[in-house]
Amino acid sequence: MTDTTETRNATRRRFLTAAGAAGATALAGCTGGGDIEDIEESAEGAGGEGGETETTTEGDEEDADAITITQGNLVATLDPQNHGETPTTNVLRQAYETLVFRDADGRLVGQLATDWERVEDGRADLTLREGVQFHSGTELTASDAAYSINRVVDDDVDIVSARKDQLPGIDEATADDEAGVVTIESGAVNPTIFSDLATTGNVLEKAWVAENDIAQAVNGTGAYELAEYEEDVSITFERFDGYWGEEPDVREVTFNAASEVSSRVSALLAGETDLTVNVPPNEVPRIEEQDGTDITAVPSTRIIFAPMRYDVEPFSSPEFRQALNYAVDLDSIIDNVLDGFGDPTSQATLEGYTGYNDDIEPYPHDPERAEELVEESGHAGVEITLETPVGRYLRDVEIAETVAGFIDDLDNVSCSVQQREFGALVQEIVDGKLETRPKFHLIGFGNPTFDAARNILPYLVSDGAWMHWADDRVDELMAQAGEEGDPEKRDALLQEANAIIHEQAPWVFLNRQYSVYGVSDRIEWDARRDERILVKEMALA
Repeated sequence: MTDTTETRNATRRRFLTAAGAAGATALAGCTGGGDIEDIEESAEGAGGEGGETETTTEGDEEDADAITITQGNLVATLDPQNHGETPTTNVLRQAYETLVFRDADGRLVGQLATDWERVEDGRADLTLREGVQFHSGTELTASDAAYSINRVVDDDVDIVSARKDQLPGIDEATADDEAGVVTIESGAVNPTIFSDLATTGNVLEKAWVAENDIAQAVNGTGAYELAEYEEDVSITFERFDGYWGEEPDVREVTFNAASEVSSRVSALLAGETDLTVNVPPNEVPRIEEQDGTDITAVPSTRIIFAPMRYDVEPFSSPEFRQALNYAVDLDSIIDNVLDGFGDPTSQATLEGYTGYNDDIEPYPHDPERAEELVEESGHAGVEITLETPVGRYLRDVEIAETVAGFIDDLDNVSCSVQQREFGALVQEIVDGKLETRPKFHLIGFGNPTFDAARNILPYLVSDGAWMHWADDRVDELMAQAGEEGDPEKRDALLQEANAIIHEQAPWVFLNRQYSVYGVSDRIEWDARRDERILVKEMALA
């Protein structure tokens, strides 16, 4: 272990200990907030016998169980099946639910389904929970659940979703409303079917979708229903009285957004918000030292990377792509930009996931080798631009500027940074057209399925929804993995794909992100590794 690694690990341990985490590899987060100070005064304390007793108005009572959450971005749409953004997911998850879900420890649990099983290869049955209502008051049926799946996977369904990649391998879903059973047919084994349903299988009311603009309205089965929505400003949910599960502590939640980190932190310290995301490490002491605020943190399932489009020069050259990886000092970024709160990556999969290849090491920092590879590529003297979102990921702009700086330090490449609004950048990535996607950009991808396929399929196969690089052998391996029922054989296929991806370097491999939240002492909440923010899991202090 190098001195640099020892320093980074020690710094990270100090941070996670201060934040209350059990350790850097804990699956669950740490508890944020502490005991709220009791500020009520008795009649005697307020002025002795005969003194006036403080009273609480109805408005104060309402404010006491209402909270605010501030993200870097708000929502791209209110359609839960037509986006790929975690901020949008975190807002809409308050209202929409899936058949199965993952708890904070990553275990599959029932949500709208009580039982699920593989009946045979290519077929799975899920039994619906009884007595579930949509916010419209209509009872959930198997037909609604089947429609919600078909809307994603079947191009012939009305108002089709553009996100077929969310439920790969599924051919169709059928319903038995009398039995309350949804049957899902796949062409093969489909080894990740339940994980995929838990991640993106939101259930909608079929009749309601046909009659409403689902990009501007909400009707789910979740613990909260839409109360007010001001586009690009805020969205408020209120507790749904007809919810099938336990009544949550929080009565009302408002989500707003501030792309600037300083604005999010200032809002927390001023008592204007109760939870804020992506707190930079240098702000941690200020939040911890102020009465009424604390930090909760956890290593996330998100990787940060910089994809390169293989259909355009100079990124069409494997040698040039490898050169950029050698140019970047990843340890320096983790130590100096992230203050140790990150882990280096070497492939399209995090350690501990199915398909992670233990034999692959991160690219070392070797500027001389980088310059040699640039010469071999035939692109010496080229000028490139790295596009980056602002305020979406932990220190995203600073990471991008540092990456560009290392590349620009090469004698034969010039690199600059272009800051982009996150929504506009994502729209270019997901519009279905390779030729309009950014040529070189920084992005993050969270994978709560703990399986390599979820990272590789959208980006790195020929028919991927956000494809920017492809390889015939990787296509073949991923097709085989999608039909392989033996876990060990499937793991080997995914590991081989990761080895090719590392060698061909379609990304500048960067860091695993840590989720760092600032939390008001008004709420008690455990940060989740999968970055989900579920208000129903919060308790009022």
